[in-house]
Amino acid sequence: MSGSAMPSRVPPIDGRQSAEALAIARGTTRLLAAMDFAVVPELPLPSGRRADLTALSRKGALWIVEIKSSVADFRADAKWGDYRAHADRVLFAVAPDFPVGLLPEDAGLILADAHGAELVREGQSAALPAPTRKVMMLRFARAAAGRMTLLCDPQARGQTDL
Repeated sequence: MSGSAMPSRVPPIDGRQSAEALAIARGTTRLLAAMDFAVVPELPLPSGRRADLTALSRKGALWIVEIKSSVADFRADAKWGDYRAHADRVLFAVAPDFPVGLLPEDAGLILADAHGAELVREGQSAALPAPTRKVMMLRFARAAAGRMTLLCDPQARGQTDL
């Protein structure tokens, strides 16, 4: 991969995420880990968008979790529809007081805070085509490995093409 197509090695620290969104992400990540999923935050997708959380099960299922910290956040952002082309399942993670009736019923639903989360519904599943699955698995693996490399050697940036 080269240029803008290369997945980021570390999640962007750009200040766009509110404290509420970060808390929801933390609790959701804890839930997914307890469900035996590996999780990569802020994974760049082939479409140019970034998934808040991408989770990979032991059997290879790919889930994308879109975090919504408020009604205004949900209404202002329609990019989540694009995620269906990159995952077997799309879920929303929201705080317990979020009006869940606003969320699409065919999407999964996770209620979360900074301490944990509950999977309320899995939502519809549609298996990815094999070529798309391969692209997503490679993006997931390379992003996770690249981030691990930087944890082990912060100066590796620019010295390796992970």
